[in-house]
Amino acid sequence: MFEEQIDELAGLVQRARRAVVFTGAGISTECGIPDFRSPGGFWTRYKPIEYSAFLASEDTRLEAWRRFLMIHETIAKAEPGPSHRAVARLVQLGHVSHVITQNIDGLHAASGIPAERIIEIHGNGTYAKCLSCGLRHENDWVKVVIAEAGRAPACSGCGGIVKSATISFGQSMPEQEMADAKAATLNADLFISIGSSLQVFPAAGFPVLASQNRTPLVILNREETGLDGLAKLVIHADSGPALEAVMARVTMGDSGTLQ
Repeated sequence: MFEEQIDELAGLVQRARRAVVFTGAGISTECGIPDFRSPGGFWTRYKPIEYSAFLASEDTRLEAWRRFLMIHETIAKAEPGPSHRAVARLVQLGHVSHVITQNIDGLHAASGIPAERIIEIHGNGTYAKCLSCGLRHENDWVKVVIAEAGRAPACSGCGGIVKSATISFGQSMPEQEMADAKAATLNADLFISIGSSLQVFPAAGFPVLASQNRTPLVILNREETGLDGLAKLVIHADSGPALEAVMARVTMGDSGTLQ
């Protein structure tokens, strides 16, 4: 059954020229980054700090930064895994046009995918930025400010509030990235969701949109999702081994030895 599913996915990928890959936390767990939303995960141990609370209190901002830097310590040590490398190869081969990701770890970029092909709808946790002027600040700088001054960082340029470049609970989704993701989805000839529980909206709306647009939808995830019924193909497996098996077939097909 698994081999038949892999063969089917490889065939779909090989024929695609504008596939969109949509990724969630499951693609990065193989890299040592835990799924923070799962039972026992970070957000089950710490009540999320709402964006409005972050803005309202410097003490709350300091606590939010303390928590985020705990997460960042794990992310900073991670390197792209088999799934990231397989997706990057599909982009390189011209089968995948865009990667829409819920992840904040920056591993798709680290795997070699050009920035213009990556749409980070939940932001990026590898750096911070000023909410007023947009100036980029590095997380290591934030650590130094907190260690030396014992306060939340302020922008070195304008004095504004500095926040990780991620989308927090209660914060509006990024307009440009959401528009780019919608456009890529509507233009796709194949939509592959990898490692996402597809429970978090509005992000999970993109596979729904693909299905409504009659684009073949593939869901690759260890567990069942609430959108499995919309998919042309559902594979319940770890993404790394599954994608490596797909890549072996796609690479063979691109070399002209598999039709």
